Amino acid sequence: MLAPAMDGSRILVVDDDGDIRALLSDFLEQHGFAVTAVADGAAMDRAMAADAFDIAVLDVMMPGEDGLSILRRLAARGGLPVIMLSAIGSDIDRIVGLEMGAEDYLPKPCNPRELLARIRTVLRRHRRQEEETADPAARKLRFAGWQIDMGARLLTDPDNVVVTLTDGEFRLLRAFIEHPRRVLSRDQLLDYSAGNETESYDRAIDVQVSRLRRKLERGARREGVDDLVRTVRNEGYMFTAEVRPA
Repeated sequence: MLAPAMDGSRILVVDDDGDIRALLSDFLEQHGFAVTAVADGAAMDRAMAADAFDIAVLDVMMPGEDGLSILRRLAARGGLPVIMLSAIGSDIDRIVGLEMGAEDYLPKPCNPRELLARIRTVLRRHRRQEEETADPAARKLRFAGWQIDMGARLLTDPDNVVVTLTDGEFRLLRAFIEHPRRVLSRDQLLDYSAGNETESYDRAIDVQVSRLRRKLERGARREGVDDLVRTVRNEGYMFTAEVRPA
């Protein structure tokens, strides 16, 4: 029995292999998605200028601009979740992709049904986040000179400069802010930041924490704070700042 189609969801597939584009397009369309498939970054830019997408499936190894470079550009724009595909499939490549903002990562050749499951997981997670941020009770909070608008997903540093966060970084920061000055294990952070549907793993949390720390580091030092996210050996991580309404 097929899972219910997610009507209205639009997928952008970027892969230089025409056979893979055709395979994925046909399979995903059979499951209720609207699919646009393109061969490279330039065609992707044209497609995104003409239409809005809910998620992108992006190949890493492509001639010309490679998938990681494209991912970097998409992460800078913010908003569009990306699942990476790679024929290499090593742990290092997976970690690099996650560090650069990918939501998930699959080795090629992948089972289309597994890709379908990952797509549904990411879309459910994002829809849940949209519902949460649409809540009129969404708050503006302050910590260590920083301010975050939870509804608008907007983070500003102590100099009032907007700091761009990927979706994964925002979810992780939200988990810390909602549980300040408490040691949170990696499993807890996975639950709080991604929910039970996540396909993530402990190493992904370490990667996300490292990225988030780098973005918070400069503002923390300005406020005289050594480490906003402290590593607690053999236990997990602690958000050390006091959180209060803005």
